[in-house]
Amino acid sequence: MDTRFPYGDLVARAGEILRRAGLPDEPARAVAVGLVEADLLGHTTHGLALLADYVEELDLGSMEKTGRPAALVDHGAVALWDARRLPGVWTTMLAIGAAEARANEYGLSAIALKRSHHIASLAAFLEAPARRGALTLVFSSDPSDAHVAPFGGLTPIMTPNPIAAGIPSTPDPILIDISASITTAAMCARTVAAGGRLPGRWVMDQHGVATDDPAVIRAGGSILPIGGVDHGHKGYALGLLVEALTQGLTGYGRADKPTQWGAAVLVLVFSPALFAGADAFLRQTGWLADACRAARTPPGKERVRLPGEAGLKRKRDALERGVPLRADIVGALAKLAERFALQPLPTV
Repeated sequence: MDTRFPYGDLVARAGEILRRAGLPDEPARAVAVGLVEADLLGHTTHGLALLADYVEELDLGSMEKTGRPAALVDHGAVALWDARRLPGVWTTMLAIGAAEARANEYGLSAIALKRSHHIASLAAFLEAPARRGALTLVFSSDPSDAHVAPFGGLTPIMTPNPIAAGIPSTPDPILIDISASITTAAMCARTVAAGGRLPGRWVMDQHGVATDDPAVIRAGGSILPIGGVDHGHKGYALGLLVEALTQGLTGYGRADKPTQWGAAVLVLVFSPALFAGADAFLRQTGWLADACRAARTPPGKERVRLPGEAGLKRKRDALERGVPLRADIVGALAKLAERFALQPLPTV
């Protein structure tokens, strides 16, 4: 059974652990907020479950502790940053903030980041700018790793390559966070650790046989792209697009054979106010959202939900009743607290 903790206490605890591991206040706070936000929305493989891994990366020197991203190219609406292997959650937040400010001037802005560290849950970046009226897209890939084979092949080449979008709408924004693959490496690892099976034949063994056993990944298998063995060419194509938008635009990726856990990132922000206008944009997205919610459903089925609706409901519940954490995450936090001589967290 999950244990619930007050939101503010979790953010403060994660931030303190990261500070004691060597991060300055600003990035420590940003990473803590981003990880807890992922848990609020229900993305539990990419929330505080990552904190111990990030601390280990700081211990090893694989995540840089000090400094800021360096602008390598800046044309106003378009920029390329070297994230310098600083905490990826923080540098992505900085990029979104900068791109939003530039989009308010130019209508749109794109900032690409090379040599980023891992950026956790893309969904965690979306709500705040969407509520300010910005249409935000985030793309990410990890050139140091490979879990997904190209459609028709057996050799893992790409990572799941997530695509995220925060779309202003009413009463809540539409929050999209999907991958070009059916599932993620983190979910496969969690399922293997629990001795379980995936809900469907989402992975493929080294001989090309689709299965629900994620253990085949360690034996040379791969995660199937969206569409699986039937329509996998679609997920494969999306994965190629994400790698072009991230590694291609940054000029740093698989061709350079990096070995450290990280990310290539593209942040793209539009200001609807500088196109047809914010009200016109909300009129269109509001109509579409209402039409989807009103769509007929089979007998006995709930109404259609919009992307992000369930996550925002979880978030409101967690802010009121406490953030639920799995037993394994609670245990990892306890070990970190013991290491850094911190008192146990109160539960709700």
